[in-house]
Amino acid sequence: MFQTFQLRTHHRDEMIDITDNLATYLKDQGVEDGVMFVQSLHTTAGITVNENADPDVKHDMLMRLDEVYPWEHSKYRHGEGNSASHLKTSTVGTTQAILIHHGELVLGTWQGVHFCEFDGPRNRKYSVTIIKNG
Repeated sequence: MFQTFQLRTHHRDEMIDITDNLATYLKDQGVEDGVMFVQSLHTTAGITVNENADPDVKHDMLMRLDEVYPWEHSKYRHGEGNSASHLKTSTVGTTQAILIHHGELVLGTWQGVHFCEFDGPRNRKYSVTIIKNG
């Protein structure tokens, strides 16, 4: 089971909660137990599992990533000017594995799955594959 999804981002840096979309896809597939892999198809956008209840967490994460990897840095050599975006993506990662049990994603009470944009706004894609147990 493999599917590619598209989304539109609206800011240079943002985290978009895709948990409901993933849960709907899982329900449509009818898988009871297994693992779901979610992967960004970009070098300047990642996937993370983190807090989804308090929007301040997203703000704080993006703020700190921007402090660690500033957008404008005189020593970056990459010609496109988005080296900070590549560094942020490598830090966050492009893939997450989420367990499936009794037809639901195994996430903690406050967890959600987020598409992390670091070079937007853009049209983006992420792919999902599910491996069933048994």
